[in-house]
Amino acid sequence: MKATRHNGRSGIHGTYNPKHNDREFDIKNSEHISEENARKNVYWDYYQGYCLPGSHDERKLNFTEVERAFYNAHYSAHVDAQNKRNEIARHPERNRTIDDVLLNNKTCPEETLLQLGNIDSTVPADVLAKIAAEYFEEFERKFGSNIHILDWALHLDETTPHIHERHVFDATNQYGEIMPMQEKALEELGFELPDPDKPKGRYNNRKMSFDAECRKMFLDICNTHGLNIDIEPVYGGKSYLEKADYIVEKLKEENERLTKENDALKFKNDNLVLKISDVEKLIDEVSDKAYDSACEVIADEVHKETHNATITAIRDFKKGTIESYKVLPMKPFIEKALDGLITSLEKSFIKVRNSIKRNLIDTHTKKKHVEKIKSSTKESILENLKRFKAKADSTPNKAHERRKDLER
Repeated sequence: MKATRHNGRSGIHGTYNPKHNDREFDIKNSEHISEENARKNVYWDYYQGYCLPGSHDERKLNFTEVERAFYNAHYSAHVDAQNKRNEIARHPERNRTIDDVLLNNKTCPEETLLQLGNIDSTVPADVLAKIAAEYFEEFERKFGSNIHILDWALHLDETTPHIHERHVFDATNQYGEIMPMQEKALEELGFELPDPDKPKGRYNNRKMSFDAECRKMFLDICNTHGLNIDIEPVYGGKSYLEKADYIVEKLKEENERLTKENDALKFKNDNLVLKISDVEKLIDEVSDKAYDSACEVIADEVHKETHNATITAIRDFKKGTIESYKVLPMKPFIEKALDGLITSLEKSFIKVRNSIKRNLIDTHTKKKHVEKIKSSTKESILENLKRFKAKADSTPNKAHERRKDLER
C-alpha cells in the first residue's frame, strides 16, 4: 500500500479554497462526491475542535471563517503596523488587509493531502482517523510554536478516504511582530538545508527537510498500526523518495547531464571537438571580416578628422578676413569665393575617403595585412587552446566527482 502526502497553496484558479474541505458548497452537482456519505465526514478546526458525523449542523463557524478569525487574531497587529510604515514611507499603495494576506499565495495557509492506498486498496476509515489524530497531535507537539493547524477534514464521501489539512507558518520579524513567514518559521524550528554545503534553491531548501520529517512521522505512525507501506512518497505533485533519496535522484539526473556534456566537450588528443583545422578556418574568416571592418572605420575616421580640421580652418580664415577687410564692396565677393572653396574641398574629401578605402581593400594590400592579422590572432588563439586543454586535462571529471558523491 502506498502513502500519499503532498502539499500546495494554489492552482490554476488561485489559492486553494477551504470550502471544498468542509463541503460549504452544493455537492449535488459534484458527481464524484456521495451526498449520503458526506454526512459521515469528520471535521476539526482551531476554534471548535472536532465535528463528528451527526453534529455538522452544530458548527457555528465554517473553515473559511475559522481561518479569517485566526489571521485577524494573530496577524492584524503586524498588518496595521506595516501599513503605518508604508504611510510614513509615502507608499500607501503597498497597504494590505487581512484578507489580502490570507489570499496571497506566499502567506496563505498551506494545504496537505494525506491518503493511504487508492480505490483498489485502502484502510478502514476509523484506522485512517486514528492515524490522522496521532499524526496531528505529534505535529503540534513538534512544530506548534511556529506552524499552526487551522483545520482538517476526513473525507469519506469520495472513492478513497483521505484527509485535507491546512496550516500556516509564522515567525517574528525584525519589528517584533508575528507574521506569516515559512522560511523564517522553519529556521526558528531548527530545520537545515538538505545539503548545507550548497546554496539554497528549488532542490535544496528547508521546506524539503520539513516535508521529509513530516512524511517520516506519518509513516512511523502507520507502522505502529501494523500497516505495510511502500516507501514511494509524493513531493510537490511528483513521486520522490525520502529526503536523502530525493537528493540522490536529483544528483543522478545531474550526473547523467554532466556525463553527456563531458563526453561531448572533452579536450582530449584522441577526440577534439574543435580541431586545429577548424581553428585555422575560423581565423581566416575572422581575420578577413576584421580587416574589412577596420578599413571602413579607418576611411571614415580619416575623412571625418581631415574634413573637420580643414573646414574649420577655412571658416576661421573667412571670418577673420571679412571682418578685417575695410573695402565693404569686396566682402560679398570674398565670402562667395571662400564658400565655393569649402564646397570644393568637401567633394574632394569624399574622393579622398573613397580612394583610401579602395587602396586598403586592394587584393594585394589586403592579403599582406590580413596575413599579419592572422599571424597575430593564430598565435593568441592557439596559445589559449593549449592552456585550456592543459586545464581540462588537470581538472577532475565532474561526472566522476558526482558518482563519488552518490557512492558516499
